[in-house]
Amino acid sequence: MTALHLLRVARVKPDISPVGHGDGHAAGGAGAIEGQNFQRVHEGFGHWHRRDNAGKLVLMDIVPIAPPEFDVDVALAYATPANITGQPVYRNARCWLRRTAAQHLQRAIALAAPLGLRLRIFDALRPTEAQWMLWNARPDPEFLADPRRGSPHSRGVAVDLTLLDRAGCELDMGTPFDAFTPRSHHGDISVSVEAQQNRLLLLGLMTAAGWDFYRNEWWHYQLFDPRRFPLVADADLPERMM
Repeated sequence: MTALHLLRVARVKPDISPVGHGDGHAAGGAGAIEGQNFQRVHEGFGHWHRRDNAGKLVLMDIVPIAPPEFDVDVALAYATPANITGQPVYRNARCWLRRTAAQHLQRAIALAAPLGLRLRIFDALRPTEAQWMLWNARPDPEFLADPRRGSPHSRGVAVDLTLLDRAGCELDMGTPFDAFTPRSHHGDISVSVEAQQNRLLLLGLMTAAGWDFYRNEWWHYQLFDPRRFPLVADADLPERMM
């Protein structure tokens, strides 16, 4: 079975959709928290609440992704100038996911470990303000979600990642992270056979762990139906990233 056939039979839920069908406030309240100020209350590991405008405490199930709880290598690309903006987007290089996504990440970690592989995370939860910075630098809907609709990253349920071998070296995926080119698409056969195999290995690990993929980016994985989760602004986080 070819790589292209595997992708045709897999379920695809893209990171983006056409502009004009924005999140608004109808998609499960998505977007309702963006830009508002909340009081953050810590109640144990990963349990944070925000106080909405009516004074009601709402659970923010945000989990920090870092060793030793998560055996991953965190290398947030947007905490460095080596990204499409040419400057650091994140002032505080903290990696967060919603608890549900973090549980799926643990499954992927467990599946990769017997193969002598680890995950390197380039990005995870991306505050709405960061999505605007990326969009303003390069408003390319083939690779970036329009921030007016919201990215799964800004909902805390997406990760950008690659695989590391036993020596801690990245497997060849054919293109670097955030290479906005058709060569980054799943099923692209212009990259080497080794890169195609590595992409399919990552695809297999992540889909077996319950993640959906985005066909234009070999590095991007997200939970199914991400719009059921509201957007997260920088002020909503336990510790600000920006």
